[in-house]
Amino acid sequence: MTSGKKTKATRNSVAAARSQVVAAKPKPWGTIIAVIAVLALAGGVFGYAYSQISANNAKEAALAKWKPSEDNKDPSDKITGVVKREYKPGKHIDAPKRVAYDFSPPFGGPHDVQWADCNGVVYEKATRTENMVHAMEHGSVWLAYNPDQIKDEALNKLKAKIEGQPFSIMSPYPGLDKPISVQTWGHQLKLESADDERIDQFISSLRRNQYTYPEVGSPCDNAQFVDAPAPFVADAPGADAEPMGDEAEAKRGQASTAPSSTAPSSGN
Repeated sequence: MTSGKKTKATRNSVAAARSQVVAAKPKPWGTIIAVIAVLALAGGVFGYAYSQISANNAKEAALAKWKPSEDNKDPSDKITGVVKREYKPGKHIDAPKRVAYDFSPPFGGPHDVQWADCNGVVYEKATRTENMVHAMEHGSVWLAYNPDQIKDEALNKLKAKIEGQPFSIMSPYPGLDKPISVQTWGHQLKLESADDERIDQFISSLRRNQYTYPEVGSPCDNAQFVDAPAPFVADAPGADAEPMGDEAEAKRGQASTAPSSTAPSSGN
């Protein structure tokens, strides 16, 4: 029969052996470091996502007062530098006829029968002005830039405001007198920098603002145009160009009252 002392001694011997094995076994530092790295990475990703969400929420809150409503139909009235004009809608011309616009870039008036596709399209090349004006008649915002002054990072910042956004177009505009010009029907704002907060304020105030553009409910898609955009014409419109507004009405009135070339002469 085994004595209690011997059994106890045996147990102590086994425990000591186990302790030596545990002490001799190296700790899994590689696994520990990997777990810590994963946790740190997850924390960083979460922190970045949280900061982005917070920034977007702050931006949306800042732009809330620039949203049109029944009580605030044209928030752009509070944006410094906005130029406004009243234009009659619906006057169409056919290419290659031009329009003698009163502003450059124009933001209203007669325009081509085809509208430029305006659902978040960034046109890499300058596009025919008369088509862009028609897109604004449908509620689009047009962001134009001087390609000699806006490049690289500034260009990418502007693209991010337009690309993929409904009722939005962007294109270079050679000869523009400011680096940036953003316009909707009857409204224009020219700026020096892509970082100017007024760009977002203008877009929020006027893009598809039902109170400020004439053809509410009109579409922006035009696959026929976006597949083969009409090119920009740099030359000034000729004498045969369609005039603007009241000038156009006066010209048509003069034409209707002018004597026919076949009428008898009233001369001596």
